[in-house]
Amino acid sequence: MAKFLVTGGAGFIGGNFLHIMVNRYPNDEYVCLDALTYAGNMETLEPILNKPNFKFVHENICNREGVFKLFEKEHFDYVINFAAESHVDRSIEDPEIFLRTNILGTAVLMDACRKYGIKRFHQVSTDEVYGDLPLDRKDLFFTESTPLHTSSPYSASKASADLLVLAYHRTFKLPVTISRCSNNYGPYQFPEKLIPLMIQKASRDEALPVYGNGSNVRDWLYVGDHCNAIDLIVRNGKDGEVYNVGGHNEKTNLEVVKTILSALNKPETLINYVKDRPGHDLRYAIDPKKIETELGWKPEHNFKTGIAATIKWNLENTKWLHNVESGEYMNWMKKHY
Repeated sequence: MAKFLVTGGAGFIGGNFLHIMVNRYPNDEYVCLDALTYAGNMETLEPILNKPNFKFVHENICNREGVFKLFEKEHFDYVINFAAESHVDRSIEDPEIFLRTNILGTAVLMDACRKYGIKRFHQVSTDEVYGDLPLDRKDLFFTESTPLHTSSPYSASKASADLLVLAYHRTFKLPVTISRCSNNYGPYQFPEKLIPLMIQKASRDEALPVYGNGSNVRDWLYVGDHCNAIDLIVRNGKDGEVYNVGGHNEKTNLEVVKTILSALNKPETLINYVKDRPGHDLRYAIDPKKIETELGWKPEHNFKTGIAATIKWNLENTKWLHNVESGEYMNWMKKHY
């Protein structure tokens, strides 16, 4: 029996992680801490809110006093930090909130871990800290030893947090692990991201905005596979180690969009090419050999099965999506507390 603090658990990946783990490990306790900013959605947690081994706390990881009080009360064994500002376009518009949450918030959590003691602090990071790879070098992949080379305020804030985590391990002997994942997709993803945005627009016969010519390549990872990888790392990983988690599913943005249009039987004339994003990374591709060989992780989904499940979920959960798009989900706390 162990007690977990999961920060950012009302978000996309954290919410999926809690859905899986709360049910997989009924003897473990899970406390979700979330600030419920625009991407935090209590409706995402509704399937587990009444589970006896789950508790929600409305708090910001940057609030040192509130975080320390929670640690003193709960006596956590493990801390998994999903909490982050994560949308690249928003980081270009307003970098400061990304620096505050992603760097200073991570420091607050680790300071609490140092004071109250934990078995492991796990930092959920991103492959974007590596920068990008050329489109014409399919033989190149990100490994855990690839130098950090960031392109946006978002990726710079995540790389900074990673370095801080490793520094706390070296300086203070804090037991830490880091995972760097490729692009996630799946249920409960906020519809500002590529796949849910394209599904919604295509289903309404609206124009699908594609940056540049759509040639940018991403390695797509189904969110459930990512959650399983984090579970393995937290329980069996080695202190001070970084683990890359990739889906072996490289697709151009245009391929992704055309796959969605085909699945929904919509014409490709809906595609609308728009001005490219500043500093837009060309290609992400992860080599997950380390986590595969050391921890035995393998993704259960390829892109074909994962995108089919994702499209199905989006089409069947129109209420959740409507509440997100209308802003109604932000009123959840007022209604229920």
